[in-house]
Amino acid sequence: MKATGIVRRIDDLGRVVIPKEIRKTLRLRDGDALEIFTDVNGEVIFKKYSPIGELSVFAAQYAEAMTMHADMPVIISDNDKVVASSGIAKREVAEKPISKEVEELLEQRRTFTSENAEHMIYPIDGLERKASIVCPIIAAGDAVGSVIVLDNGEKPTQTQIKLTGVAASFLGKQMEE
Repeated sequence: MKATGIVRRIDDLGRVVIPKEIRKTLRLRDGDALEIFTDVNGEVIFKKYSPIGELSVFAAQYAEAMTMHADMPVIISDNDKVVASSGIAKREVAEKPISKEVEELLEQRRTFTSENAEHMIYPIDGLERKASIVCPIIAAGDAVGSVIVLDNGEKPTQTQIKLTGVAASFLGKQMEE
């Protein structure tokens, strides 16, 4: 754990304010859910809650199946970072943050395909590969993540676009159950 030197008091309603600098660094936004943990030493730990992260094993299996049957490198993310991937070295993308462009697509609940795009987008901060398809995962009306297909040098086919949409819909439905 890293000390920040910041001290906050609990108010009469039991609330604690998380300083803006920390919220910005951790990419916490209004309305984000936080999990609360305690340990035997009396520490209280807040962790950003990722509903898609709860399905990370399942998401990894789904990404693997997409890669194996459709020959597409696939990344599955929550609203902040990669939670699963296949067809690309895990160390290249594991836990890496999604780009601002993908964040904007999720906020707008918009699907991106390079088929008609005027420009390509880089889906993961620090990754040199571009996205061919980005499809938001919607659960209970909220964008909770994305299914990203990386560019392989060819224009995405309609089948690949539909398959990515099906994956996003399926993962969204799994989260609603």
